[in-house]
Parts: sequence; structure tokens; C-alpha cells
Amino acid sequence: MPSRALASSLPHAPRGVRPFAIIGGVEAVVRGSSLAVYPLLMYRYWGDAVTVSKIYFAVGLLSLLTVLAVPMLTRLLPRRWVYTGGVLMYVLSAALGMVGGAATTVALLCNAMAAATAFVCFNAYVLDNVAKADFSKLESLRLFYGGLGWTIGPVLGVWLLPYWHGAPFVLVGLGALGMLTAFWRLRLGNGRVIVQAVPSSVAPMAYLKRFFAQPRLVAGWFFAVMRSCGWWIYIVYTGIFAVQNGLGEQVGGLATSLANAGLFMAPLMLRWVKRRTVREAVRTGFLFSGLCFILGTVFSSLPWATVAVLMLGAYFLVLLDICGGLPFLMSVKPSQRTEMSAVYSSFRDVSGIVSPGLVWLVLQFVPVSGVFAAGGVALLAAWLVASRLHPELGVPGNQRQRPPPD
Repeated sequence: MPSRALASSLPHAPRGVRPFAIIGGVEAVVRGSSLAVYPLLMYRYWGDAVTVSKIYFAVGLLSLLTVLAVPMLTRLLPRRWVYTGGVLMYVLSAALGMVGGAATTVALLCNAMAAATAFVCFNAYVLDNVAKADFSKLESLRLFYGGLGWTIGPVLGVWLLPYWHGAPFVLVGLGALGMLTAFWRLRLGNGRVIVQAVPSSVAPMAYLKRFFAQPRLVAGWFFAVMRSCGWWIYIVYTGIFAVQNGLGEQVGGLATSLANAGLFMAPLMLRWVKRRTVREAVRTGFLFSGLCFILGTVFSSLPWATVAVLMLGAYFLVLLDICGGLPFLMSVKPSQRTEMSAVYSSFRDVSGIVSPGLVWLVLQFVPVSGVFAAGGVALLAAWLVASRLHPELGVPGNQRQRPPPD
């Protein structure tokens, strides 16, 4: 019996990057509609940035546990049903959001668990069907398709709040149903399954051990965590900073939407990335986003200047959205697709733990404006780590520089 056999549960599943970019674009509507709404509603209800940070910290922990449990769940249930269950959690979060009040906290948890489940399954489908050479193309196309949802969603959600607190969640529910419809129409099935002669353990500690044994995967995951921390601080605390400094609730949604408008530049950014190595592109994104976040604290006495410079830093986070995940995705072994997809997907949840934990600590000593400097330092730490990447990572083999013979 051969040691490994490859089977596809759905022979006619679509190939190429476009079907996956479509799903990512629809999900952008779902997540974008409530992106800037949750921080404002949480701050409005609890009235304290520290309390909001504690809640986000707890939600991050539970979401991380969800990510680690998905590989085991896919062994018990077909992947398409796990993905479907994750999307239906978006619908549940929308219903709870319409209730409002304390239920908004539970809605936030359901939203995070939905994103975690759907993202693990989505990455597994990508690794099954998309060639490594097309990863950067997929990321730029997915971000481009999702540009409308990420750009209009936040400002629209915040704009609807004065009319009814549940109005943004109507968009979330409808978008989730559209996302589920798109998934089933694309007929992605259960994905490919690699069967080994000696089955590997799906216990979280087992595949975490395999993950930590591969330094390239660890570094790639770290970059994803730091990038997500940058977005987390920008989305949550730009709005709170604006409210505290008399700029109004609308500024947070507007700043998020304008930053996400950078997604429309994804094709141009991809061209820039392709002319450079992955290491150079990743380091550029971390360096300038980190510097802009630190300047956000320096200019805190000028609130509009702080918002502007943070927005500029967010555009470099968009660059990292395109290239920051490549070091991880280019290093995954085919036999570890589902498990490593779960590990990679955990970057959102880990950042959802690290970021509020860091903010919680920082707010004990400085005002909200100091949070941006702390985020900038974290981004610069990733810039330093990225210097250890292979200088020709992502360069096709026939174009790599060969050392001259002795």
C-alpha cells in the first residue's frame, strides 16, 4: 500500500484563485459592517476603555480555543458542514447584536468564533486548490474584491447606529446568508484529504509540537500576529481616541473605511511586491507602519493629525495583508494542511489576546494615545525579526543567484 494517497471529495471543485477571492469578498461585507460598530457599542455600554480591553481579551481566548478545536472537528464532520456552522454563527451574532445591551458582548464572541471557524476551513481549501505560486495573486485579488465591503461597511455601520443600534447587524446577517449561498454554489465540497500509512494525531498539542519544530512556520505566524495586532489597535482604539477627544463617533468608522480603501490598491501593491523579495516587502510594511503608529502618539495633542498618521500606517498594514502571510504559506507541508491552517488561523485570536492584554497594561500608566506607541514598537520588533528571512524567499528557483564555484 502506498504511504500516501491523494483523494478529492468533489472532483469538479473549482480551481484557480477567483472562487476563493469571491468568498473572501462576501465575507468582507459580513465583517466590515460591524467592524467599527463593536468597539463603539462596547464603549457606549461599559463606559470604560479598560473594561472593553478585558472583554476583548476574554473573547480572544475563547476564539483561540475554537481555532485549535477545528481540526479535530473536521475529523468528525465533513469540512463543508464545519464551514457552514461557522457562517451560521455570524447569523447568530447578528441576532444578538439586534438585541443590544449586554447581549452585544455575546454577539462579539459569536462573531469571533465564526471568523475563526470559517478562516481555518477557508485556508485549508486554499492550500488544497491553489498553487504556491498563486498565493500572492489570491491575496491581492481577495483584498481587491473585499475592498467594497471593508471600505463602505465600517462607515455605513457607524452611520446607521443613530437610527437603530441593530441596523448594522441586519447587514451582517444578510451578508452571512449571501456568503453561505456563494460557498454552496461554488461546490467546494470537503476538500482534498491526504491519507497517510501512519495517521497523525489531531490533538492540538501534537500538531503544535510539529509547528514549533519548524522555525520558518513560527516566524511566518509571528508576522501574521504582529500585523493583526496593528489592525486590532487601529480599529478598536482610533474610534475610542476620537470619542475621548471630541471628534465624535463617526470618525472611528470613517478612519476604518478610509484605511480599508487601500485594498483597492492591492493590485498595484502586488506589482511592487513581485519586483522585490518577500523579505524586502515584509520589512517595508512593518517598518513604516511601526513608525506611523509611534508618530500617532507623538501627535496626540493634535487629534486630527493623530488620526491622519495612523491612517497612513494602516496603508502599510494593507501591504502586509498581501505579503505578510507568504513566509508561512510557502513553508507548509502538504501532509499538514488542515493542522497548520488551524495554527496559522490562530494569529487573529492570539492578536486578540495579546493586543487587549498589552493595552490593558499600557492604560494603567498612560492615556489611550500611548496605546499607539506600544503597537508601533511591536511592529518594529517584527521588522527586526523579518531581517532573518531568507533574502531570496519567493524568488523562482531559475532566477535565484547561485554562488560562484570555487
